[in-house]
Amino acid sequence: MPQRRKLGNEGLEVSAISLGTMMMPDNEDSVRTIQGALDLGVTMFDTADLYGTEYLLGKFGENEKLVGRALKGRRDEAVIATKFGVTHGQGPKGDPAYIKKSVDASLYSMGLDYIDLYYQHRPDPNTPIEETIGTMADLVKQGKIRYIGLSEVSVDTIRRAHAVHPITAVETEYSLWSREVEDEVLPVLKELYIGLVPYSPLGRGFLTGQIKKFEDLPEDDYRRYYPRFQGENFDKNLEVVSLIEKMAAVKGCTPAQLSLAWLLAQGNQIVPIPGTKQLHRVKENIGALQVILTADDLSEIERISPKGIAAGSRFGTF
Repeated sequence: MPQRRKLGNEGLEVSAISLGTMMMPDNEDSVRTIQGALDLGVTMFDTADLYGTEYLLGKFGENEKLVGRALKGRRDEAVIATKFGVTHGQGPKGDPAYIKKSVDASLYSMGLDYIDLYYQHRPDPNTPIEETIGTMADLVKQGKIRYIGLSEVSVDTIRRAHAVHPITAVETEYSLWSREVEDEVLPVLKELYIGLVPYSPLGRGFLTGQIKKFEDLPEDDYRRYYPRFQGENFDKNLEVVSLIEKMAAVKGCTPAQLSLAWLLAQGNQIVPIPGTKQLHRVKENIGALQVILTADDLSEIERISPKGIAAGSRFGTF
């Protein structure tokens, strides 16, 4: 069974490696993957109201419905995390009326009485964070949510939010080639005992070693639009991955397991949520917990993949 880790200082405990469901299609294969992950000891499942193909049509809740259906009857075994705040063409929102509407919609989509971890997906520039967190704190009192999270936020926003109500976790991108969080955010999270939930901990699949050329990406794959997967950036990043592959071979693990083991070694409050559609990849990711990295190993990883090594920005233009 996967090791457990604490997120925040309010009592939430989850599997050290959890599961992101963003890219899962709404079908029975995905249901089996989620249920299989739970059988393997994965306890936290991460979704958002906007995840799913219906978002492009201005509809929300597709991925939430999948997660709710997959975990029906096993609610007490799972920690369900979802997010609000990214709208369809209106920018981020975090005003009280929008939050109250969003939480009720998410509860309905998933068939739940409460949400374990509720994140603001992106900060609302037009609503003070104190007002947003105050409204979320009211939801905690009402029993609609248990813990409060933030996603892709600055240090100032984290401190201001935490002063209103304890923040349990911050979700942001963090991996061997996306290490910006180490500059300011991670130290503050450690100071305030706030958990860090890294999304894309495998560099959107690049760090698995499974992508060898641009053409390996399906024609409808969103990653084709990300700078790190294009042209010279792709070639430079592939060189880094090849070094990670060589080290993984020496350690007797896969590149994905080495990358996740490195991430886990960066702090006890870090819980990655690698996303996958396939149960055998879930098993592989959990295997990272058995990879022991020595001080020399960590130094070698730092040498082959130092901060800022990734070529290209982490977001694309769609």
